[in-house]
Amino acid sequence: MQKFTILFVLALIALACGGGEDIPAESSTTPDKPVAKEINAKKIWKVRCIACHGLYGDMGTNGAANLQESTKDLDYRINIIKNGSENGIMTAFGEILNDDEIKAMAEYTMDLKKD
Repeated sequence: MQKFTILFVLALIALACGGGEDIPAESSTTPDKPVAKEINAKKIWKVRCIACHGLYGDMGTNGAANLQESTKDLDYRINIIKNGSENGIMTAFGEILNDDEIKAMAEYTMDLKKD
């Protein structure tokens, strides 16, 4: 039973760190304006990032960076989210998320920093 539990947890982590379904951006329309896409970064975080980084960015599962203590700037974070980390620990999301979603996620991680 313990082996099954460990296997289940590992499978859950693997799916959350890089798998899962695509999240469509929510949209709103008005008669005079084209469709405006609103990006729900918190929703994307819960689906794509929480298994490794945790709810508050400080969990560090599988070697994930502690985003509360990170001093990396926005451009660095955008690059890591889009292309993955140099050491291969962070999954690349450039083919899963669009540029606006990637930027929103990078900005979201900036807000996790402890004051």
